[in-house]
Amino acid sequence: MSLFKEALSVRDRAYAKYSGFKVGCAIRSTDGSVFVGCNVENVAFPEGTCAEAGAIAAMIAAGKHEIKEVLVVADSPKPVSPCGGCRQKLAEFSKPGVPVTLANLEGPQKTMTVKELLPGAFDAEHMGHE
Repeated sequence: MSLFKEALSVRDRAYAKYSGFKVGCAIRSTDGSVFVGCNVENVAFPEGTCAEAGAIAAMIAAGKHEIKEVLVVADSPKPVSPCGGCRQKLAEFSKPGVPVTLANLEGPQKTMTVKELLPGAFDAEHMGHE
């Protein structure tokens, strides 16, 4: 199953009534399952939900807890990376080397690791947990 195709498909269903900027995300968990999310805006900014957060929520709701790879797509001249909050969310459920592919409508453009997206991430060790 192509993460790009899944993210592109869910992006079309995004609720971006205010910005018109639709984003789709597909996440593959370590067991191979794929979960998708799209941005859902709200007139009361910033009460919307990012595509990455939606995909993570779907993964957690299905009982999975570890991400193997991520793809994010938007209609933009250059690929769009996750916002700061979503970078932290991705770090919560990923190992530092997990690939995050950034895409536009033409296809995948750049791949980075979670650690490259969020160096020095706040993690469980900061709270005394392993």
